[in-house]
Amino acid sequence: MSVELRTNWVALNTIVYREVRRFLRIWPQTLLPPAITMVLYFVIFGNLIGRQIGDMGGFTYMEYIVPGLIMMSVITNSYGNVVSSFFGSKFQRSIEELMVSPVSPHTILVGYVLGGVLRGLAVGVIVTILSLFFTQLQVHHLGVTVIVVLLTATIFSLLGFVNAVFARNFDDISIIPTFVLTPLTYLGGVFYSINLLPPFWQTVSLANPVLHMVNSFRYGILGVSDISIGTAITFMLVATAVLYVLCVRLLVSGRGMRA
Repeated sequence: MSVELRTNWVALNTIVYREVRRFLRIWPQTLLPPAITMVLYFVIFGNLIGRQIGDMGGFTYMEYIVPGLIMMSVITNSYGNVVSSFFGSKFQRSIEELMVSPVSPHTILVGYVLGGVLRGLAVGVIVTILSLFFTQLQVHHLGVTVIVVLLTATIFSLLGFVNAVFARNFDDISIIPTFVLTPLTYLGGVFYSINLLPPFWQTVSLANPVLHMVNSFRYGILGVSDISIGTAITFMLVATAVLYVLCVRLLVSGRGMRA
């Protein structure tokens, strides 16, 4: 192994280890709150409101919303981990030392993204385990389930990186999650099927990327979906590639690397 490869491998392992250690060390802030929030969703929407709604898509309402809630936890935590961690590095000026080191921008980006993906998956597993206390889950298509959850976590980790690059203060890292991410998630078919909407709003809903991720994941778990799975996965692959190139270019240019 060449010196360059060895350097980048050590750097990648170090960044990923630091990211994982970071969110595990403060687990009462990173892992516990989303678990409690999802349990409240299960109780309020699944049990209490779900009894009044009845079946949806051939499943009980609880079974129908569980895949969406799992995906929602993956989205918010993968995004939140990268945006807070990278902006923290900017604020402390430690990112400047990493930028002038012989470490490749690809290594830096992959390290932060892997940290976000691992936190998103960790919370997703916790929420999945908790959901088993409320309903039964049978994976319909394991391959689709794994591909969709990995692509979704990667996409939102990359988006969190972009947010962190352009953020100037701590308020800036909360604007996108509050005013963009949350509405897209709640309108992304987590709690309902878009087939319940009028035709015009069904068409409008198709412009929401979260809808495609939630429905693809629901297909992997339950075998039902409101959208084309092939189209959704193709969109996610393209979005991952475009966002990756954008993030690497931002790192190479050094834009926004000072808080």
